[in-house]
Amino acid sequence: MFSPPHSTSRHSFSGCLASCLAVCLAFAATPSSAGSRILGTGGVSAIEGAAGGGLSPWAVLSSTASDQEIGATAAATRAWVDDYRLTVTGASLNVYDRVEVSVARQTLDLETLGGELGQDIYGAKVRLLGDVLYHPWGIWSFGVQHKRLVDGTIPTALGADETSGTDVYLSGSKLLFSAVAGRNVLLNATLRNTDANQGGLLGFGGDQGGRSWVAEGSVGVFITPQWIVGAEYRQKPDNLSVAEEDDWQSLYTAYFFNKHLSLTGAWLDLGDIAGLPSQRGGYLSLQAAF
Repeated sequence: MFSPPHSTSRHSFSGCLASCLAVCLAFAATPSSAGSRILGTGGVSAIEGAAGGGLSPWAVLSSTASDQEIGATAAATRAWVDDYRLTVTGASLNVYDRVEVSVARQTLDLETLGGELGQDIYGAKVRLLGDVLYHPWGIWSFGVQHKRLVDGTIPTALGADETSGTDVYLSGSKLLFSAVAGRNVLLNATLRNTDANQGGLLGFGGDQGGRSWVAEGSVGVFITPQWIVGAEYRQKPDNLSVAEEDDWQSLYTAYFFNKHLSLTGAWLDLGDIAGLPSQRGGYLSLQAAF
């Protein structure tokens, strides 16, 4: 019933990701890419490849590169809920703490239905103004994510209009010093314009609508300078009448072993996905930054 992803697309993306990682490592080896920003100020890698939390991009840029440095980040993520398994691999490059470019491959295994869905995501984020630590209004960034399905057979059968689409978003992030019981608190808000169904894995647009504005937000408390716990919430469009879509939410924790290595874990509540209700489960993501 379900067609496998096209091997040519898989191979081309693998080559693109390998090239991106090679470029990241090359830049990381240069003297200008030491990474002098404070630990944790680059966040972790979101499921779409950009710097942020697990579910949503934040205004911060990846790695710990300052305005005179170049930094690179690579991440591997696995999420498992009742009827699905999501695997994400990605990499990003931070150029002078002004521009971030990223690439990610998502693969969703349909454990109950059988088969898999996949998409490639190419992102760019520009820091517009500010600083997450010291600017009174925090840091603000504008981002773009272009998404392309590996195989659009299932999404189009469900009523999706397109097999590719582009999200645009505006994010703001701010660290509040000693805000709760002497602990630092990180706040993030994102406004996204999108027509992606289930983040794009079920195509774009449908019989119930197209592009819309959705809000995403998160809060995190630094228990120690290396350990943060918090929650995320992500609104979703609901474009397909045969596949009702719910908002996503999570409780997360991330530990930064040092500037180069971090591990994120979360409990996820993704609601109904493609007719299968109450999708809840876990999430792990390992990130390396240079």
